[in-house]
Amino acid sequence: MHAVRAMTLNDYDSVVALMKQTPGVSFRDADSRESTGRYLQRNPGLSFVCEVDGQLVGCVMSGHDGRRGYLQHLLVLPAHRRKGIAKALVESCLVELEGLGILKSHIDVLKTNALAPAYWESQGWKFRSDIYRYSWVRSGGENA
Repeated sequence: MHAVRAMTLNDYDSVVALMKQTPGVSFRDADSRESTGRYLQRNPGLSFVCEVDGQLVGCVMSGHDGRRGYLQHLLVLPAHRRKGIAKALVESCLVELEGLGILKSHIDVLKTNALAPAYWESQGWKFRSDIYRYSWVRSGGENA
């Protein structure tokens, strides 16, 4: 049986290990312990991890800008997929965001993540072809 709970900074090392071993998920300088701590502090109770028998097997981070929710880094170890863990993690985020009045959420998916589009579409999320996403890195290199 799996248990979903709010993510804390104490989960950081385990979450990073999951990210680094999951194809299609990137780990960047912006995912540092310090940055993650700021994110969790700014968005309390909106990011979640899942444990099975005391082992962290999945995670998702979410936050908002006051109008829209944003999910990042949804991942579940391959041996634990297709057991409802990803759905439970996402639902935890959406319930908490809804409690804050946030009814619409987005997730960015890297084009190199071959499995993610099928997952999100199977869950009823809609692909957006009407917008472009642009990024600007102020300093710190391309990996920020």
